[in-house]
Amino acid sequence: MKPLSDHKPVRSYVLRQGRISSAQTRALESLHPRYGVPYRDALLDARAVFGRDAPLIVEIGSGMGETTALIAAGHPEIDYLAIEVHAPGVGSLLKRIDETGLENLRVIRHDALDVLARMIPDAGLAGIHLFFPDPWPKKRHHKRRLVQPAFAALAARKLASGGYLHAATDWRDYAMQMLEVLSAETLIENTAPGFAPRPAYRPLTKFERRGLTLGHEVFDLVFRRRS
Repeated sequence: MKPLSDHKPVRSYVLRQGRISSAQTRALESLHPRYGVPYRDALLDARAVFGRDAPLIVEIGSGMGETTALIAAGHPEIDYLAIEVHAPGVGSLLKRIDETGLENLRVIRHDALDVLARMIPDAGLAGIHLFFPDPWPKKRHHKRRLVQPAFAALAARKLASGGYLHAATDWRDYAMQMLEVLSAETLIENTAPGFAPRPAYRPLTKFERRGLTLGHEVFDLVFRRRS
């Protein structure tokens, strides 16, 4: 398979040497073989991973995994693949999966754009979740924001007919950029006149609740693949 680009890609994240707990380290070592999905330059066989045929939703940037696990627990009829690059978050989510016995949630530690482009078949997803991605607030860093036209085109191509892309952010200018970029992608259409009400399946995080108490805005966008 050809490389995505001949140029060094602009990443939407920076791998920092963050602190990782001993429990997270143990989870990475002992639980990843069971609940982790190795990155491969080949299409994913979701049936082999989950042991069944079911709708598949990808979450980009699952963080520490609390929201991801809650959503998966609430929808056992759907399979979820969480993509995260940071070791503490991957370790934390692996631990949650093991403790809660979630059979419909797996984790891959790799760049989300590579996973979408190389491992997910076109029209293979029922949905994509992108909750509170790094807003890169400084103007000179806006090029690092994940939601750009190329991402919108890639994500739309991976959605099955009727599949959805749900993004959420608490940065107004990033929300406006997302709305503009996603609205320009012809394969998908907005499900709301502008921003959408928060769907019931997305739980409020502790950080989000605190922000709402302080009067911060949260913006949800839900776009659907055209038939």
